[in-house]
Amino acid sequence: MSWHDEIEVITVADAATAARLMQEVGADAGGIDLMLPKACFYCLKLKDVPARAANILKQEILARGGEAAMAAGVAGWSVDKTDVLIFATRRQLELLVAKLPVQGFGLDKLAAGIKTTLANWERNDVREIGCPRGPLVLGKRTLVMGIVNVTPDSFSDGGQFYDPGAAVEHAHQLVAEGADIIDVGGESTRPGHEPVSAAEEWRRLEPVLTRLTREIKVPISVDTYKASTARRALEMGVDIINDIWGFRADPEMARVCGQYQAAVVLMHNQEGTSYKDLMFDILTFLRQSIRMAEDNGVPPEKIIVDPGIGFGKDLDQNLEVMGRLEEFKVLGKPVLLGTSRKSMIGRTLDLPVDQRLEGTAATVALGIARGVDIVRVHDVRAMVRVARMTDAIVRRKKGSTR
Repeated sequence: MSWHDEIEVITVADAATAARLMQEVGADAGGIDLMLPKACFYCLKLKDVPARAANILKQEILARGGEAAMAAGVAGWSVDKTDVLIFATRRQLELLVAKLPVQGFGLDKLAAGIKTTLANWERNDVREIGCPRGPLVLGKRTLVMGIVNVTPDSFSDGGQFYDPGAAVEHAHQLVAEGADIIDVGGESTRPGHEPVSAAEEWRRLEPVLTRLTREIKVPISVDTYKASTARRALEMGVDIINDIWGFRADPEMARVCGQYQAAVVLMHNQEGTSYKDLMFDILTFLRQSIRMAEDNGVPPEKIIVDPGIGFGKDLDQNLEVMGRLEEFKVLGKPVLLGTSRKSMIGRTLDLPVDQRLEGTAATVALGIARGVDIVRVHDVRAMVRVARMTDAIVRRKKGSTR
């Protein structure tokens, strides 16, 4: 074979990969800095852009060597607004952002939005979330959240840990197996579940949390969407509030979490499975939840997002979200993924709840490869092994995976 026949196509996922590739071929350090913005390519999607702004946007990105796709009627003014896809390198976007502020029609705000979006997308640092039991370090390795259901009707364990003593013992076992966080829930959220009162939820949680807050060293999360339960748990010293409704179910939840400066998990959820644009709608929901949290005093660095696999989504929608998990990077927040034993796996593989370990492992590995920071699981020992093996492949440049 001759040199002109031996060609390799390499996926350049981020600037770090591009820099490494250039270093490997011996490029000059100064040259690498100059070439990096040209080595990273992006596709940005905008929704409902006014036609006049869209026309200007197309002209400006074309002038810089990029491209913009939009509705055919924009050029002839037969549509009032359009979605827009921008195709450009990092350098082309930098030039675009420098020009847009003088154009009017809201393009100055778009320039700021593009800058923020790219900063979030390219964030690749190690960060910490402060917790009473010690910080959660994100970015070096995937953290594993172990599930403890203090309910009589959990879909996954059938109430096996409804007894407080059994629940505490199980939490200790999960920590011994490698759990970095323990997530305790007092109300089942499986499809078709019967909601319980705040009083009943706390009756289930209190004896378990009383012991766990004294006995275990890893951060404790409480899975609740009720502000009164969150307040009691935070008073007791728990570290994280995990809200499956992203602060939408109880108008007091954001204020309570802000008052206690709590770390929070904000999950996407909705009634029904109707979407105009699946990923865009989910991202919009989570952006609004983040804004609610920050406006009520939750420290921005303590916010985690969850795409909500199995909630308000049918099978095809869940699979699509799984295939596009990296898109949640635009939010600039750590991402938690909860797929353990869920119906997406059961329906795909035609397996009952107690036979979904391999399917869970596949989703955990895929999620880590696509950038999630925390996985919420039942089978901690097995999923710690899956996470460490996957980390060894995808996080090897960020520090220890042990």
